[in-house]
Amino acid sequence: MNTHDDRPKKRFGQNFLHDPSIIQRIIDVINPKPSDNIIEIGPGKGALTKPLLNNVKQLHVIEIDRQLANNLAEALGHPKHLFIHQADALNLDFSKFNLKQLRIVGNLPYNISTPLLFHLLEFSSYIEDMIFMLQKEVVERICAKPGNKQYGRLTIMLQLHFDVEQLFIIKPGAFKPAPKIDSAIVRLMPLTSPRYPILNVECFSAIVKAAFSQRRKTIRNALKNYLDEERINDAGIAPEKRPETLSISDYVKLANLYHQLKNRQL
Repeated sequence: MNTHDDRPKKRFGQNFLHDPSIIQRIIDVINPKPSDNIIEIGPGKGALTKPLLNNVKQLHVIEIDRQLANNLAEALGHPKHLFIHQADALNLDFSKFNLKQLRIVGNLPYNISTPLLFHLLEFSSYIEDMIFMLQKEVVERICAKPGNKQYGRLTIMLQLHFDVEQLFIIKPGAFKPAPKIDSAIVRLMPLTSPRYPILNVECFSAIVKAAFSQRRKTIRNALKNYLDEERINDAGIAPEKRPETLSISDYVKLANLYHQLKNRQL
């Protein structure tokens, strides 16, 4: 049995970055400083890990693949300022690093990118910024505007808490094996407070989730279990509108109204 078998595993959605010019371009975007508290998710074979190590006093990496985690330290010469966590980032408590102003970076596997972004939302108060390589379609969803077909729940939940920016596109040839789609680099910068004041996070999440569970419906029908037509009108929103046409502030109004109504009924 080959203990150094680090071939890409489909179940982990692995595509290893190998293009030196793209690697350098990503490092330039991250612009790591010695004092930075950087956590790299999914280091793989260390394409980004090695140049990051050259610029920081300590680096934490999270790798779900036990074999890759074991091989990484050896491949990099067991540097003392590299801390490898063999773990699933989806279940990780990022507050337990006991570090503030976390800079979280990485080439995120396509199959976990959306749930991982929702998970990281819970730790936004610990985060200075996040720079990820993602499927281009996911980046387009993150950065979408109302009325765009890519605009949805992920857009709204992230843009309520972060400034988001697509930086550049990466073609499949930069990876081994080459994926069938383009990738893109996105930067997410946490806001000091939500973009619009929300009364209750759970109510907001429920309203947004319900709205986009069947996005072809009108807001009137999508939210019928939460707000009636009269209440939607009270929020200054036409009930016949489609979910993708409403702004983030519209959803905040609806969620705050729903929260107030719930409290009256208790």
